[in-house]
Amino acid sequence: MTRDDVIARATAYFDAGGYLSLLREAVAIPTESQRPDHAAQLHAYLADFIGPLIGRLGFTDPTILPNPSSAYGPFLIATRHEGDDLPTVLIYGHGDTVRSYPEQWRDGLDPWSVTVEGNRWYGRGTADNKGQHVLNLVALEQVIEARGGRLGFNVKLLIEMGEELGSPGLRPFCREQAAALKSDVLIASDGPRLNAERPTLFLGSRGAYNFELAINLREGGHHSGNWGGLLRNPGTVLASAIASLVDARGTILVDSLRPPPIPDGVRAALRDIRVGEDPNAPTIDEDWGEPGLTPAERVFAWNTLEVLAFLTGDPGGPVNAVPPHARAVMQLRFVVGTDWQNLIDNVRAHLDAHGFTMVEVRPARAAEVFQATRLPVEDPWVTWALGSIEASSGKAPALLPNLGGSLPNDAFSEILGLPTLWVPHSYPACQQHAPDEHLLASESREAMAIMAGLFWDLGEDGPAILRRRAGGA
Repeated sequence: MTRDDVIARATAYFDAGGYLSLLREAVAIPTESQRPDHAAQLHAYLADFIGPLIGRLGFTDPTILPNPSSAYGPFLIATRHEGDDLPTVLIYGHGDTVRSYPEQWRDGLDPWSVTVEGNRWYGRGTADNKGQHVLNLVALEQVIEARGGRLGFNVKLLIEMGEELGSPGLRPFCREQAAALKSDVLIASDGPRLNAERPTLFLGSRGAYNFELAINLREGGHHSGNWGGLLRNPGTVLASAIASLVDARGTILVDSLRPPPIPDGVRAALRDIRVGEDPNAPTIDEDWGEPGLTPAERVFAWNTLEVLAFLTGDPGGPVNAVPPHARAVMQLRFVVGTDWQNLIDNVRAHLDAHGFTMVEVRPARAAEVFQATRLPVEDPWVTWALGSIEASSGKAPALLPNLGGSLPNDAFSEILGLPTLWVPHSYPACQQHAPDEHLLASESREAMAIMAGLFWDLGEDGPAILRRRAGGA
């Protein structure tokens, strides 16, 4: 068979309902990792659904392993090995979902049943992430059958069941299982495309660090008429402290919280990227954020400092009193090259220098730091993936050096040392994490062709790419 044949085979499988049937099975298992009473369902997804699916793909010794953070969902590792001299790809996905909240879904929709309404396929996990990793496994199967039982490369599979809780245990798990997960490249799918119509490749994600600013000046409130003007107001002080960190148009004022200059390759990749053009998108504030940057550069190539929450007194029932304390939760979204490791010390030094010694700085409670990651856009894997996606879809894909959001890519890029290629199959209006989550059938069909083409091309080109990255011809 040829490349065109395998893509035709994959889309025919989609059109015949094969993918939809598997998706129905996957969605029917209520894998809400945010519910402590769902441990059995998390295990069942791996044992009863993923296990049989990958068994027919020739994976051997699928193993379900406990989470190093014992209170959270397990992991599955499986291997399909064809030859020691062949490239090895790691495929990742997560089978857990956020809570379903069935009472919030539109009449006629059940979060644990796929409902087809025209181009929309509704169900919890359709977009995030069951629909995405199941699609990749189905595309892999089409290539195996088209090549007479071979791929031309080895595959390792990792499915986790705690991503919606921040992937607790994933990083120590990858350290413990580094030998079992040893590969040459990660190819995975999560998150949305730039828009529904444009295939997208992203190479990492921005990092995220949540921290708190707090000021506690005295016990209890004091009458604002009798004591106003005599007692320092913690809300006023904290607002001023925040204003010393980030100005009224969102520009970061602390050098240590700002990123290094945008690399030329990243700037070039973002030149044709337009954000906020979907019908459901909010209107972009053109005068917000770092001056001199395009909207795409602001969200994909720069840092942002956000006030996530601010509280002083009782906004729901204010009284005529100077409050005793105030607290704000801040978040730094950051790109590669930012000194996030010293964030607390750097903010502390800045506040002290500006007279805000009474403001406490501390990491947010139970905060998981997502590191910033980005495969260089010049890497041979990137050029190869862009060419493959365009050949399958007939569209020039959007290249995002990293997502504006965060995901645990550092487990793969930093701990396992892998180049990372993410090919998302949902779209910005998919309502992931919300009622009425859905996939688009048209986008999924195109994604099936893209992934079948990508896996076909990996069998053809993989060894040459490894030689090129190693400096060979």
